[in-house]
Amino acid sequence: MDVSKTSYQHAAPWDTRFEPVTLPDLFARSANRHPDAPLVDFLGRSFSYRELHDEARRFAAGLQAMGVDRGDRIGLFLPNVPIYVAAYYGAMMAGAVVVNFSPLYTVDELAQQVEDSGTRLLVTIDAASLLPTALKVLDASPLQTLVVGRLGAMLSWPKRIALKLLGRKSIASIPGQPDVFEWADVAAAASGEPAAVSIMPADLALLQYTGGTTGRPKGAMLTHTNLAVNALQVDAIDPFGDDVTDVIMGALPLFHVFANTCVLNRTVAKGGCIAMVPRFEPKQVLKTIERTRATAFPGVPTMFQALLDHPDIARTDFSSLKVAISGGAPLPAPVREKFEAATGARLVEGYGLTESAGVVSTNPYTGLRKPGTIGQVIPQTRIILLDKEDPTRLASEGEPGELAITGPQIMQGYWNRPDAAASAFAEIDGTHWLRTGDVAEIDEDGFIAIVDRIKDMIAVGGFKVFPSQVEAILLEHPAIKETLVIGVPDDYLGETPRAYVTLQDDAQTDASALQAWINQRVGKHERVSGVVIRDELPRTMIGKLDRKALRMEVLA
Repeated sequence: MDVSKTSYQHAAPWDTRFEPVTLPDLFARSANRHPDAPLVDFLGRSFSYRELHDEARRFAAGLQAMGVDRGDRIGLFLPNVPIYVAAYYGAMMAGAVVVNFSPLYTVDELAQQVEDSGTRLLVTIDAASLLPTALKVLDASPLQTLVVGRLGAMLSWPKRIALKLLGRKSIASIPGQPDVFEWADVAAAASGEPAAVSIMPADLALLQYTGGTTGRPKGAMLTHTNLAVNALQVDAIDPFGDDVTDVIMGALPLFHVFANTCVLNRTVAKGGCIAMVPRFEPKQVLKTIERTRATAFPGVPTMFQALLDHPDIARTDFSSLKVAISGGAPLPAPVREKFEAATGARLVEGYGLTESAGVVSTNPYTGLRKPGTIGQVIPQTRIILLDKEDPTRLASEGEPGELAITGPQIMQGYWNRPDAAASAFAEIDGTHWLRTGDVAEIDEDGFIAIVDRIKDMIAVGGFKVFPSQVEAILLEHPAIKETLVIGVPDDYLGETPRAYVTLQDDAQTDASALQAWINQRVGKHERVSGVVIRDELPRTMIGKLDRKALRMEVLA
């Protein structure tokens, strides 16, 4: 079947094409164009393009002096701090592949992904919530080297003094051992420019870990082209601002693919400024929007709800804010309506995946939009609907189907998982289409509505939680016989995990004790909102535990 002649293929309404480029080149272009312009405002301290580009080059040279070679994996275990920018681009300048790790990871989660990716060197900071975890992973995994930045060195003088006075419990001591280096020493140890490395746009740039219905984390392989073009795609649909007035609120975590594209790479490509905060805290975000005159704010629905709930929102000047972009989870209509009424800025919903380098579609920032949809695809992107039962065929005319995507931002596959990569794509008429696992409808204007989900993942405030990972830990408890974890609606987070369990015959425990036990062993976003003890769990006809039946029963 010729896909181009069906009603199921939809292309972007924007006729724009982008030339492949590497991320270091993208950074260099902006740094050369306006070296003294601010790239990062971090809690009131400004870092220029020249300053961070020079620091990235010094870090690249330092990595090379430490023996880091082309294709080596360099991990970032960082919150939103200025050295994230220098470490990210600097590692790529050295020809290395960046691996993003969530600061929420436990020791076991971080160690597993360090080993799977073959990460050789890990960058973190001296925060008490991060450095002890990184040190344990250094001892318990193939990780060879730890580079530690000092948070105090990135702050303005008043905040640096406040950190010394108030932050003793939040800062960890950097041990003096041969496999632990300070960030400043790595950058200062190198002399001159980094050695030239031949980097091509098609080369691997980033391993961004995601998960699947099996729950086993998978590293999406994203090239320089995937990431750079997606940043340019996002910038192309933005009708607001220029490189002088563009200020984007950087509250989304940079380790997440949404922020990596929409906050970091897109802003660097445009030549704008990131109003960066270490983590989302409503009062601080409101102050930062007003102080920096932020023009755009990418976030997840829970962020916008939290701002609405904060008493300072009524006293905040939002006159500079032109658009807010919601992703990561469905945007409730009341949140959109209340946020727009409170701020005067337009709040639009978009859609993307780790496997698409971040962004696939969005509602337009001006003009026609359709609330409840994920908008239209961005430039140079095409979508089709596949049959829900047979992904080798197109969906029947007029029927919903599995959303599938092709474009320059689509990943190359999964790291060391050719089996998973094969099932992630469908080939139609010689074109590889990324299967999203989401069932969608497309209207006559090309607006996409997600109507169901094939995958079992739970969207918790923009983070993806995979039930089987939580279930595997629950089954380590001696009292638990069987378990299923499903997502249940939550007014604030969108969804939260809830565990349903059966117990061993001689078990002596209760639901609250089990909830406390599991929540001490998983990441913050994976914590269950409740444990329900049952006599039995639903099963399929062949005896397997039936998650779908349980979900239907509970949500009914």
